[in-house]
Amino acid sequence: MLSANNRNFLYLFSLSPSLFCLFGNLSGSWFSLANTLYSLGFLAVIEWISKPIGSNQNSSKDALFPKLVLWLHIPFQLISIGSFIWGIHEEILTGPWIITAAISTGINTGSSAIVVAHEFIHRKNPFENFLGRFLLFSAGNMYFFVDHLRVHHKWVGTAKDHATAKKGESLYGFFYRSATGQFLGAIKLENERLKKENKRNIILNHYVFRQLFLHAILDTSLFFYGGGILVAAWFAHCIVANFLLEYVNYVQHYGLERNEKTRVTEAHSWDSDLFVSRFVLVDLSRHADHHYYASKPYHTLVNYEKSPKMPSGYAGMFVLAAIPPLWYKLMHKRLPEL
Repeated sequence: MLSANNRNFLYLFSLSPSLFCLFGNLSGSWFSLANTLYSLGFLAVIEWISKPIGSNQNSSKDALFPKLVLWLHIPFQLISIGSFIWGIHEEILTGPWIITAAISTGINTGSSAIVVAHEFIHRKNPFENFLGRFLLFSAGNMYFFVDHLRVHHKWVGTAKDHATAKKGESLYGFFYRSATGQFLGAIKLENERLKKENKRNIILNHYVFRQLFLHAILDTSLFFYGGGILVAAWFAHCIVANFLLEYVNYVQHYGLERNEKTRVTEAHSWDSDLFVSRFVLVDLSRHADHHYYASKPYHTLVNYEKSPKMPSGYAGMFVLAAIPPLWYKLMHKRLPEL
């Protein structure tokens, strides 16, 4: 059994996708596939052959190192994005390799920056909360901060939550419904908030509009720096990153429904204690406990025996989720057991 301190060092694996991404962006050619092959290939295999690490030991009395891991993701994300932009500008990445690099960088942003952003936006510390919003900005996401905190955690498992996948809904249909629903919902929520607080509905006060404005500035800057190709590549990276975000939403609550009048329990989230999902994704897979205590730091989350368990982790389930018939065959037989 892992001790709490030894377990904490394993969270450093969460930085590994950024290293493969950086290597690929600065090397070009086939190397630009490095992080894609690592994250969706190698890590997926590890998920299927590894055994669960179900220890509930934590280091709540010594949170410095787990917090340091999260903070390290900030420079790693900036370097990864910077290498992507630099690689295109310096023509290290050309032709089809721009596309492969955009996918690779998008996977890193989706599996690293957005995951850590999720952790930060639940923190009460104003600066850490800001860092979460900054990481979401680096992913081109304008809605998650608003919808996740104000809607998802309140209405998960119900028809009011866009981020809960319905039984029989494909990943692709869910991506469109969830992303558009959350985006439009976030605009509405911000409109209502400003009206309630008697604030003017202007760009600087409205979270979604402010993000759109800042991204317009960024996109314009990228255009003058690297032209339309760089802007298109940046958009492609953002689409991949947010597709991964919605993929995670898809598998976390697929087919798990509840009545609006009942509280969220450990039965309303799919859990996994496999190595990759725990340590590369900083215990994002201990999702049931997160919905019990949303502000609980990732390294103190525990597993519940009664929580439904995914047959593999997030990396291992991606290809299956991308092929709806296989996904339905695997998951629907597990739903009646809940």
